[in-house]
Amino acid sequence: MIAESSSSLSEMLRLGKKIMVFTGAGISTGSGIPDFRGPGGVWSRRKPIYYQDFMTSETARIEHWDYKLEAWEDFRDARPNRVHKAIVALEKAGKLRKLITQNIDGLHQKAGTSSNLVIELHGTNAEIECQSCQRRSEPGPHFDAFRESRKPPRCECGGLLKPATISFGQNLRVMDIRAAEKAAIETDLVVALGSSLSVYPAASLPLIAAQRGAPYVIINRGPTDHDGDPLVTLRLEGDVGEIFPPAVAEALQEV
Repeated sequence: MIAESSSSLSEMLRLGKKIMVFTGAGISTGSGIPDFRGPGGVWSRRKPIYYQDFMTSETARIEHWDYKLEAWEDFRDARPNRVHKAIVALEKAGKLRKLITQNIDGLHQKAGTSSNLVIELHGTNAEIECQSCQRRSEPGPHFDAFRESRKPPRCECGGLLKPATISFGQNLRVMDIRAAEKAAIETDLVVALGSSLSVYPAASLPLIAAQRGAPYVIINRGPTDHDGDPLVTLRLEGDVGEIFPPAVAEALQEV
């Protein structure tokens, strides 16, 4: 049954010409990025800092930078794994329409996926953004300065600096949502990798594609919110790193 399901996945990848890939945290644990939602994760030990609090409270800003500093080295040192590289292979074969990710680790770009094909719905830890002028800069010097001074850094314009991730209470970027929805409408295959599909509106994007007739594949270890949905074409349970890369390799051999 597993072999048959894997063969079905390979066949769908072989036939797909405008594939939309949707990725979640489950593809990055193999690169050393902790599951922040899981037991013992940062989110289980720290209360979330909401964007409005960050903007109005120095105490909240210190807490937010502390939280980001705790995970900074994991993000800085992480390297792409087989799943990231398999997605690059799809792009090189001319099959990738868009890569939509909930992850903030920047590993897709490190692996070689073209930046113009990546939509980081929840932002990125790879850059620091001024909340006033929107100028972006490298994270390292800012984390070093905060570690030494314990003062949240500010931009040259005087604005508040924050890692360029979408914080609790902060709206997703409208341009990202529109671009993702456009890709969902135009794709001929959507594959969700390593996501519980429980965070909205991000998790609605694969369903938009499926509602328009695109085959919908889910690969994840553990349950997802879309399990049992009649729009799902193929549901594979297990390690994404063990299932997806071999299927891509097989599909591309036949192109």
